[in-house]
Amino acid sequence: MGITLIKISSLYFAVGIAIGYYMSIVHSYVLTPVHVHINLLGWTALTLAGILYHLFPALANSLSGKIHFWLHNIGLPVMMIGLFFVVARENEAVIPVVAAGATITSLGVLTFVFNIFKNLKAS
Repeated sequence: MGITLIKISSLYFAVGIAIGYYMSIVHSYVLTPVHVHINLLGWTALTLAGILYHLFPALANSLSGKIHFWLHNIGLPVMMIGLFFVVARENEAVIPVVAAGATITSLGVLTFVFNIFKNLKAS
């Protein structure tokens, strides 16, 4: 699971950089919240989680590790797509989608923290 998370995170990194590059070309920074969240929660957080899951297989093999994997990877795209429509299209009707994605992602992160405290042991 760790290597899979690192590979997924590299896709978020590419998307985050592409959004940043686009904003710099058009001199419009309306997508900054999407750019920042994709880079932080997609690239950075998932890379670090992937490294931990790779170094400590007990974390990846636990039920909480699997729950974290799915919640994070379902919630983040939902939140980012919703946030794109809110900020780029000024469509406030999509705010509940952002909230749902953020809630799912947050639950995933909290599950990750629980997993660390429960299953990370000194060798």
